[in-house]
Amino acid sequence: MAVTAVHQFAQCITCHAWSADQSMVALCPNNNEVHIYRLVEDKWEKVYVLQKHDQVISSMDWSARSNRIVTASHDRNSCKPCVLCRYVWNLEASEWVPTLVILRLNRAALCVQWSPKENKFAVGSGAKTTCICYYEQDNNWWVSKLIRKKHNSSVTSVSWHPDNVLLATTSTDGKCRVFSTFIKGVDAKDSKKGTSPDTKFGEVLFVSERKVIGVGFDCNPMVFAADERGIWSFVRYLGERKAVSSGSRYGSQFSEAFVKFYGQSKQGLNNDAVETSRTRGTVHENCINCILPLGEHGKMIRRFSTSGLDGRIAVWDLENEQDLFE
Repeated sequence: MAVTAVHQFAQCITCHAWSADQSMVALCPNNNEVHIYRLVEDKWEKVYVLQKHDQVISSMDWSARSNRIVTASHDRNSCKPCVLCRYVWNLEASEWVPTLVILRLNRAALCVQWSPKENKFAVGSGAKTTCICYYEQDNNWWVSKLIRKKHNSSVTSVSWHPDNVLLATTSTDGKCRVFSTFIKGVDAKDSKKGTSPDTKFGEVLFVSERKVIGVGFDCNPMVFAADERGIWSFVRYLGERKAVSSGSRYGSQFSEAFVKFYGQSKQGLNNDAVETSRTRGTVHENCINCILPLGEHGKMIRRFSTSGLDGRIAVWDLENEQDLFE
């Protein structure tokens, strides 16, 4: 089986992030706090609790080089309801100190990720927009620039290109868009690039050119593959060797395959056809809401972690899943 470790940290986890050496993990136990655990003699011990937000934390990311944690939540400033406050946490001595980030949004922040150079981070929101944040040393805070082109629905995931400029976003409008995040004075002049057209996409983790792993309302990571024509289909649940037919039962098109991924009903596909993986000895016992690659940006993913509403964090190793890299 691909899973190598399962840790029960809380009753429910909304998001998590790892330190660079993976000796510490930060998570939100479905409230307004960040709990940081350190691995001590094969046992996870809670060492920090970060408290600044007023509502549940929806996303976080831990920078590898600068050792900073950025958190996004549903809260907004009580005096200015269109100003959404977020924080970048810096470890000074033995204390995590927050630096304010102000986002001029009227909806919750849903996702956040550091850029590869860690001088910017992107925030997706329920306001159908994406913000790019960078640090202003004179004022000692993080400011944001809004990407003007909007999605038609909430932005649920952001992912950076290794060039530190291009950014991919996914949304509940069923599309992935790629933007240029060039900021004068922050990025080099030769890195300025344009925006690509919209592309239909799902929220998944690519492990190779033609294989992706998806998580969602099903309790187990699912493997999808593209054939020579670029048509995506469901292959199997991660951890089971027996392949599942990708015929009419699951649909051969990308969107039809993701019906099973999201657990939704579709015309011509009854509820019996959407078989849950709960009966397959799955690691998680509730929906999975976060998937993170473990390793350096730009390299083929061999390990990743997942967390879900069951309060568990699972670490997965794909070394023995050779069919994923064929």
